[in-house]
Amino acid sequence: MATHVPEQEQGPGDDTALKRAIGPKLLILFVIGDILGTGIYATTGKVAGKIGGALWLPFAIGFVVAILTAASYVELVGKYPKAAGAALYTQKAFKVPFLTFIVAFMVMCSGLSSASAAARAFSGDYLAEFTGGVVPPTLIAILFILALAALNLRGVSESVKTNVVLTVVELTGLLVILTIGAWAVLTGEGEPSRLGDLTATGTGYALLTGVLGATALGFFAFVGFEDSVNMAEETRDPVRTFPRAIFTGVAVTGTIYVLVALVSSLLVDHRTLEKSSGPLLEVVKAGGLDFPPKAFALIALFAVTNSALINIMMASRLCYGMANERILPRAMGRVLAVRRTPVVGIVFVALLAIGLVSTGEIEGLGDTTAFLLLCVFAVVNIAVLVLRRDRVGHAHFRTPTALPVLGALTSLILASPLADREADVYVRAGVLLAIGIALWAVNKLVLRVRGEG
Repeated sequence: MATHVPEQEQGPGDDTALKRAIGPKLLILFVIGDILGTGIYATTGKVAGKIGGALWLPFAIGFVVAILTAASYVELVGKYPKAAGAALYTQKAFKVPFLTFIVAFMVMCSGLSSASAAARAFSGDYLAEFTGGVVPPTLIAILFILALAALNLRGVSESVKTNVVLTVVELTGLLVILTIGAWAVLTGEGEPSRLGDLTATGTGYALLTGVLGATALGFFAFVGFEDSVNMAEETRDPVRTFPRAIFTGVAVTGTIYVLVALVSSLLVDHRTLEKSSGPLLEVVKAGGLDFPPKAFALIALFAVTNSALINIMMASRLCYGMANERILPRAMGRVLAVRRTPVVGIVFVALLAIGLVSTGEIEGLGDTTAFLLLCVFAVVNIAVLVLRRDRVGHAHFRTPTALPVLGALTSLILASPLADREADVYVRAGVLLAIGIALWAVNKLVLRVRGEG
């Protein structure tokens, strides 16, 4: 069993070490809070538009895919408890710096597109319950990103504690939905016949691609568990803590998602859900219980705030980890002297997020997030098999071999054109990859000039 690493031994020096402030219970809430949020609160309606009344099916399939890949992450974070996550695993497995950078860049961009989708959701229909939609959404989204970056600068303890509060709030909102659903079942309200309706997908090949497309978009609701591994250097005893936290987080959120999807289809037609950027608000309004729509809208705003906060936090920690691995310039690893937070990384990702919210909408950003991460998940699932030959000097979780094999296959299928996603998702991802390749080339050139490449 791994021993706890004292705080003064956490990093290469006093100017780069992060503070180990996260315990087991806090990490479980952190994982749940990272997964819950924008996906279920804002994109459920778009998933319904792709699948029809059988809204629960994409979330059930997505839950299975998430568990398969989560098992690989649990093995790897126990084996290599460092902050760089997928980038570290890719480098150790394949030892191809170019591939490592591309994977790291895709992970960072997925976090930022997720945070940007959350910012867009914050400025959409839920906020319109209070403002009437008169305030420019893009301006609200930009100010929203800046506020979260400022909170992140104060420190991981403050950010994670804020996450815990927001997690409780967003769980309350989903419990409201489940309570409304239970009331509907008891009173005979709703249309149970809709739960098996796949008419929105067509038949034959169209049915297959429709289900896969709905699952790929719905998978956006599950992303987040992979972010938690970037907190390895700020977690106490990560080898023992992460398996329970990640598996518990995915299981809890997956169960809630399937139940919320069942309730949504039971009470609201998929065409109505599809037209709303606040689909769960439609469920509240259609339910038999007299729950104030404004109160639920406020809860939803807290939920998407939580998603954005965690993704901004994770992207900045990824910058820190990559800087220590020499994938990004060392300046990215610089931390504030007093707060011990990665200041350069936080500023960098906040600027990128502002660019994304200024040029994208919630559905496209959410689908881009899922596509990028599905590609990364395929690489991670393969990496865990390659790294079986690398022995480490401590005990750690080992997943059954079949799981990463199935995880790689399902991730590749959902990332492929079979998933029937819009062309702009591939265009956006292609542009991001082009930016990543350009940055890699510049960084490589700088290292060569300095005699370090």
